[in-house]
Amino acid sequence: MRKSLRLAILAALAAAVLPFAAPAARGEVNPPIVVHMPSEPSAAMLQARGFVAEGNLGKAIRLLALYVAAHPDQSGPARLLGDLYYRQGDFPHAEAAYKAILARHPNDRETHNRLGSVYATENRIDAAIREFDLSLPGTDSVPDLVHLHERKGDLAEYVFEAKREAAADPADPNAQIQLAQVYRALYRPDLAIVYFKRAMDNAPNSLLALNGLGLSYLDEMEYAKAVGYFKRCRAQAPRGYSCIVNLGAAYLEENRLDKAEAALVAAHDLRPERPEALVNFGYLADSRGDWRRAIRYYVEALTVYPYSVDAYIDLGWEYQQHKLYALAESALLKGLAVAPDDGRLHFLLGQAYADQGKVALALSEFKAATSSADPDVRRIAQARLARMQPLPAKKP
Repeated sequence: MRKSLRLAILAALAAAVLPFAAPAARGEVNPPIVVHMPSEPSAAMLQARGFVAEGNLGKAIRLLALYVAAHPDQSGPARLLGDLYYRQGDFPHAEAAYKAILARHPNDRETHNRLGSVYATENRIDAAIREFDLSLPGTDSVPDLVHLHERKGDLAEYVFEAKREAAADPADPNAQIQLAQVYRALYRPDLAIVYFKRAMDNAPNSLLALNGLGLSYLDEMEYAKAVGYFKRCRAQAPRGYSCIVNLGAAYLEENRLDKAEAALVAAHDLRPERPEALVNFGYLADSRGDWRRAIRYYVEALTVYPYSVDAYIDLGWEYQQHKLYALAESALLKGLAVAPDDGRLHFLLGQAYADQGKVALALSEFKAATSSADPDVRRIAQARLARMQPLPAKKP
């Protein structure tokens, strides 16, 4: 969820049950899934993504499992297979797929990043930190590392080391990017901008820096600047999913809905297994007044990727706005199962309880939101909590 939407939601306030497949009836025999076996890795990945876009994750997994078994040295299809296992919640198979890649290509940073996500989801904090560290530089693992070090209790040491490395070699763009990503994860986009720009002094075409600057300007609600950097990012990587989907999000913030839709369609066509474009499609539908269609997109995003916190937030908000409180509670509680420390989820759940007169539950959630890492959420939650709690009686 973009920052201005988040602030609008929280200031204004001041999952649906996910469609899991039903088990087969006792004695029922499921017909085998027949797939045409591609001969090239790009064709295999394209065909698998087509199955995902059709809503047939099982068929995509079967295709890639057969292809990877026949072509075990091709990292791209094997990594996508691991990604789909992960999205399905099959962590053992996802871990095995990623480890098989790393056995052949131990320096594959993208695969270390994916394996770190598996371990983080399983709450294997030290193992996740190790894998995310091995994925650097060149991936977007830093926000995950910030969150994990916060959970471990040594965030201050991690930040100090990032600052030390950036100061030790100002000409190293990777060190500057890493510190910039740390600051953005700590809700300091102003400082993130400084270090992303320092990185670009020596790496003017860095995709991580261009994308990071765009995101930081989105955080600062300077949308025209964000659009400019995302356009530059897209020019460097015409098929770069992150550049394109973030460009669509920036256009949404500018209320340039047709341009946003074009960018989001392009992003979704590239990576139908990713949730970000779908979440933004929901925001787009809501902006056009079709809240029921927005809900369908948010649910689809969670079907594709059940760990999308933004989808849970937007879905809970949408249900809440239309007084569908039981559904709002379900969506937000599912989100908290994925991200128990997310202050936005706690705040929205508190408001859902408050709207129904469940005062004790509301107070508990607003209090939890006051511990959010996001200073905007903390501030608004503290104000909301203060308004709900009665003033202490004066002594006679």
